[in-house]
Amino acid sequence: MTPDPTSHPAPPHRALRGPAPLWKRLLSAQESGLVIVILIIMAALSYFGGSKQANLSIAIPAAATFEVRADSELVITQAGRQVVHTSESPWRIRENADGSRLAFGRRTVNAFFESGNLVQQTTTASFIAVMAVGMTGIIILAGIDISIGSIYALAAMLAAMALSKLCVDPGSAWHSGVLAVPLVILIACSVGAACGFINGSLSVGLRVHPFVITLGTMAVFRGIVFVLSQGQTVSGMPDSIQQGFFKLEYAGVYPMPTLIMLFVAGAGMFILARTVFGRRVYAIGGNETAARYAGIPVNRVKVLVFTIAGTLAGLSAAMYIGYFGAAESNAGAGYELKVIAAAVIGGASLSGGRGSAIGAVLGAIMVQLIDNGMIILGIDQSFNQIVMGTAIILAVAIDQAKLRFSGK
Repeated sequence: MTPDPTSHPAPPHRALRGPAPLWKRLLSAQESGLVIVILIIMAALSYFGGSKQANLSIAIPAAATFEVRADSELVITQAGRQVVHTSESPWRIRENADGSRLAFGRRTVNAFFESGNLVQQTTTASFIAVMAVGMTGIIILAGIDISIGSIYALAAMLAAMALSKLCVDPGSAWHSGVLAVPLVILIACSVGAACGFINGSLSVGLRVHPFVITLGTMAVFRGIVFVLSQGQTVSGMPDSIQQGFFKLEYAGVYPMPTLIMLFVAGAGMFILARTVFGRRVYAIGGNETAARYAGIPVNRVKVLVFTIAGTLAGLSAAMYIGYFGAAESNAGAGYELKVIAAAVIGGASLSGGRGSAIGAVLGAIMVQLIDNGMIILGIDQSFNQIVMGTAIILAVAIDQAKLRFSGK
């Protein structure tokens, strides 16, 4: 029997609307609101943050001629073209061995909306964001992992120690980026995955809430870091993993940490929204009992999510030692709060069943903006933890209010 098309009429004007804009397909209402809030905070910091003095450096090619006028104007002439640079302090010229020169001056810039500050904040946010994507998966399961900062520190320390031992000889093959970069990523991610697997297995095997398990492993992992390092910083990383990859400079910025963050966010979005595994994660977080009756291997999915979160903590640790060239014994201290805050502010519900990878990244940017804003506005950093804890409470309160409102 042919169904009557008039029995289920299409919603009015559905055909006239066309496809939704790309930003609506990528961002939910929660995430769109976060973008607006981030833009408002950036505008406020640009306006109220004031200005500061920044160093100015200009490269003068060997084939060019230059002239300093009235100490403040630097005129560079090359191939008949003149370019004038102005400094608020007298220009200082340094001769290089290859015949080129560097001119140094100073200028007044916006304290927040300045390229150096923006690059630094994006880089720092990327370390948190990569871990927050993994944390979001755990929170969607209605779990938590407060050992994430300790996993980050242990992965960084073991990778740094292994690399410093292998790269003692500058002429060894391990000094090349072809070997050193994959090695540091492999070691750090393997350590993180092992720690995440331990957390997930203990939680599932002992049938104990992840909060209790990760509270204990947080202390264990952090203790191992101090035992191995004796409280000392491990350095001696080859330049090939810094200038050659993680701190590779392009047009005056270091884009690699940000690119890794975007890649992880894209992969997280795809896995959670477009794969069977992602649907299982949401199903378990929404109703674990129903998920078991539906035939979902709940325990296996939980262990795998914790393992992935640990792997991402290891990746973040590899970015950290690759960017800074060393691993400190107190690395990642307090990151538990920041990572959880990023996930929750990004829309992950602590009651489970909701959250997204792009929301975690936006939450990490928000957390970093709060940190940077307190510095720019001259607020005592002792209040940092208070502000961060308050942000988590507000995010949870708003989430619960939304649940009650939608229920009504």
